[in-house]
Amino acid sequence: MATVSRDDIATRDGEAAATPKKVHIKTFGCQMNVYDSERMADALAPAGFTETDRLEDADLVILNTCHIREKAAEKVYSELGRIRLVREARRRKGADCIIAVAGCVAQA
Repeated sequence: MATVSRDDIATRDGEAAATPKKVHIKTFGCQMNVYDSERMADALAPAGFTETDRLEDADLVILNTCHIREKAAEKVYSELGRIRLVREARRRKGADCIIAVAGCVAQA
């Protein structure tokens, strides 16, 4: 899996993106993951990202995952399939999105 740096997401030629970008963060698992997701949103805000509840509007999708419970891990894989379809639809319209998996499933 490729690693995405903050520079890959936030900047082009050293300047913040001119148009606001949208991030959709979906959290799976424990209360700590909820806190971590909030911190991710806070960290992306200075780079021009605002949160969106609509997956279809997101330029960046982050799945913050938990591997402790098997059902949670299965939900992540199912969600990745759904996101792939949304990404393909965005590409047909000339847009794209970055998909990132964070948390325990990414580490496993």
